[in-house]
Amino acid sequence: MIKFGPSGNSEAFHNAGHTDSLLSPVWVKNLGLDCFEYSFGRGVNLSTKKGEEICKAFSDNDIEISVHAPYFINFATPEEEKAENSYNYVLQSCKMAKIMGAKRVVFHPASQGKLDRNEAVNLTKLRLSILADKIYENGYDDLLICPETMGKFAQIGTTKEISEFCKIAPFYYPCIDFGHINSRTLGGLKSTEDFVNELNEIESVAGREKLEKMHVHFSKIMYSQKGEVKHLTFLDNEYGPNPEHFINAIKVKEIEPYVISESAGTQDIDALTLKNLYFNK
Repeated sequence: MIKFGPSGNSEAFHNAGHTDSLLSPVWVKNLGLDCFEYSFGRGVNLSTKKGEEICKAFSDNDIEISVHAPYFINFATPEEEKAENSYNYVLQSCKMAKIMGAKRVVFHPASQGKLDRNEAVNLTKLRLSILADKIYENGYDDLLICPETMGKFAQIGTTKEISEFCKIAPFYYPCIDFGHINSRTLGGLKSTEDFVNELNEIESVAGREKLEKMHVHFSKIMYSQKGEVKHLTFLDNEYGPNPEHFINAIKVKEIEPYVISESAGTQDIDALTLKNLYFNK
């Protein structure tokens, strides 16, 4: 079943005087949405008790929760110590995801740095294989672990690269951020066909099942010649991608992904716009 929801709490949530994420599932449910992404962007710093409380709050309101691992992850780093830290960030996110009742863990795979592109991609693949072993060892292989497409040219994470990573282990599923793809192609997602082409590439490389259960991030994003600059809202008329083209494409491919809006401050309302577009079609 397709699900739509926000990444984190919106400006409206905070303007209503809310500060506690235990209130997030009620807010999301009252809007008519289905899921929510909790970000550990600056580190996994929740207590077990708080994680259990979040699990109950989301379960009681029948809102599915996913988590985003810390932004510091880089599996193409030349430094082994930093690679070890990256493994730990994902494993810590997995541990807390299970406590919170989440089924999906999203992470940014790597940055190219001073390495040749192929060298960086191959190193990332090696490290993701090592990570897969650690996930098995810790019993986290019942989660969907989702490497994300990235928005800057210097980052590892094209659609093809992410699709290739998802062949490494059965629990790796793609997180396709269409705002990031649009940014790194300098506005390349101009039509429904452009979106369908991206989905076809995922299917041809990673397989139909991973396409059907993929994780999606969607927002309009400002970009420059280096790629992503900043997230925008659906009110922006200068930058894409177009939400309707995305909805048309998933209809064409007959898939029902888990869709998270990452709009800047209006992520809940824009998630609802996506849901309404989908069901009105």
